[in-house]
Amino acid sequence: MRSHRRLRLLAPFLLVPLMTSCFSSGGGSDSGADDGDGARLRVALAFPPAENLSPYGADATLLSRLAVTEGLTSLDANGSAAPALAESWQQEDGGKSWTFTLREAEFQDGTEVTPAAVAESLTHAARAEPAPAALSGTDLTAKAGSGRTVTVTTDAPDPVLPLRLSSPSLAILSAKAYGKEYEKSGKADPVGTATGPFEITKVNGTSSAALDRFDDYWGGRAQAAGIDARFIADGTARANALRSGELDIAEAVPVAQAATLDKGERRDTATTRTTSLLLNSSSGTLKDAGLRATARAALDTSVFAKDVYEGYGDEGVGIYGPAVTWAEGKRGKPVGRAAAEKADGRTVTLATYDNRPELPEVAQVVKEQLEKAGFTVKLTVREYSRLESDALDGKFDAFVLARNTLLDTGDPVSVLASDYSCGGDFNIAQLCDKDVDAAVRKAEGISDTDRRRDAAMAAEARVLGSDAVVPLVHQRIITGVADGVQGVVLDPYERTLVSTGTRR
Repeated sequence: MRSHRRLRLLAPFLLVPLMTSCFSSGGGSDSGADDGDGARLRVALAFPPAENLSPYGADATLLSRLAVTEGLTSLDANGSAAPALAESWQQEDGGKSWTFTLREAEFQDGTEVTPAAVAESLTHAARAEPAPAALSGTDLTAKAGSGRTVTVTTDAPDPVLPLRLSSPSLAILSAKAYGKEYEKSGKADPVGTATGPFEITKVNGTSSAALDRFDDYWGGRAQAAGIDARFIADGTARANALRSGELDIAEAVPVAQAATLDKGERRDTATTRTTSLLLNSSSGTLKDAGLRATARAALDTSVFAKDVYEGYGDEGVGIYGPAVTWAEGKRGKPVGRAAAEKADGRTVTLATYDNRPELPEVAQVVKEQLEKAGFTVKLTVREYSRLESDALDGKFDAFVLARNTLLDTGDPVSVLASDYSCGGDFNIAQLCDKDVDAAVRKAEGISDTDRRRDAAMAAEARVLGSDAVVPLVHQRIITGVADGVQGVVLDPYERTLVSTGTRR
């Protein structure tokens, strides 16, 4: 299996212009485009491009949040697959194949979105190294069919393929995206080759980009004339630029800066992102299930939402938080927990990253609570890209992680398979438990949505019972919105920010 793991957490947030009415907006109506030349939007994003804006890695969500790219499908407010470039789809061949019927649309270079072009784009994504996270454990082929259809086939039946195809990393691009630069680097070029309502016209390294409205967008003309995007890693600087009138929208305002904005300038949204403590269950001090139970029992999770996140969060209750509305009422008690043992001063290595400013403070509170329970704790804080490989190799006993459980595929089972199964490619907890794997496999084989979700909750109970993960807080994301700006999309899945109706 290819590696899908590199820099996964630096993808913080798929634009789905068609479905933005399903999510709340940052003021005013988001009813569609007008015929005028609206003002350009000034937007600050928290993460700079890491891979020259290729959609196959962390940059996929930069493109989606700027309304540049889109896929065959999107996610609706309930987390189900909804139409985007594909108007409809049906499953065939015993579940291994799906046929998608395309809508009439154009790429930003003026070429038509044809079945052959879509098949080529998906084929390039499937061959990418590392492969997109949405294709974890999946071998995919795509072929143009009759009329306006594309058939996508997997090596085994995949009941959630339409959900996978909503991933920002599986955006559909024209043939021009795979030119000489692609042949050298394997990175697709989205400049002028996507299908969204805004087209990239200029990229200034990792500092800024300019986008113009794509007037032939199939979903209608955007109300803003374009976007001037800045990549500002420092959260305080983003908040300051909004306050000073330099920005219209600032994403991911740090909790500590929220109070510096006027009440009317900040929007907080419950998201599917959970900050958790992952405990290494295969090596080191916490390989012992009894000591993991001691560590879990030592944590007062109520303080994280109230104090560290200053009310912009909800107390951790599971892998899926309150923004996953269908999970409410389905959660059972953790299954199979071991009895706690005395810590007796055993040393625990704890690590986190500082790309998200609240995480070092979370880790410090965790350290203090574990020490109070009798552990000796050594804390490491680094930039995420310098920490990930060590975390995935099991070099820490504990790791504080902020993870969007539905970002990669929208499928609740996929995150369990990737993060907590023996063969998972993002298994920082190093969990390999036969009962967990059996529960995940059972869930993976169910196609009915409600039954699959029930099975996902049963598997979650097994994962929580292993004490390999302790959910600490379900995050609320704060978006800064200047006075008079309307139609900012507040998406719990963190895939959408602007749309055709965003304007000032």
